[in-house]
Amino acid sequence: MSFLIWIIVGGLGGWLAGLIVKGGGFGLIGNVLLGIVGAAVAGYILPLVGLVLFSGLIGAIINATIGAGLVLVAIRVIKSI
Repeated sequence: MSFLIWIIVGGLGGWLAGLIVKGGGFGLIGNVLLGIVGAAVAGYILPLVGLVLFSGLIGAIINATIGAGLVLVAIRVIKSI
């Protein structure tokens, strides 16, 4: 059950990141997948930097959004090279 929640939170984070980072989205399915990757990235990078936001479901959504946004910006930079 927690895996399903992780996918839903990652999908929501990817959708939000697609809205925030204009022109960087990959459509609904792409943003959902990106959010899942972003949630994993944020779960790894944010604690290393010492940035701990809210806990619980809201914190997970915020972390996934930040991670997906970072991945979107990184992809945009790589595509422009």
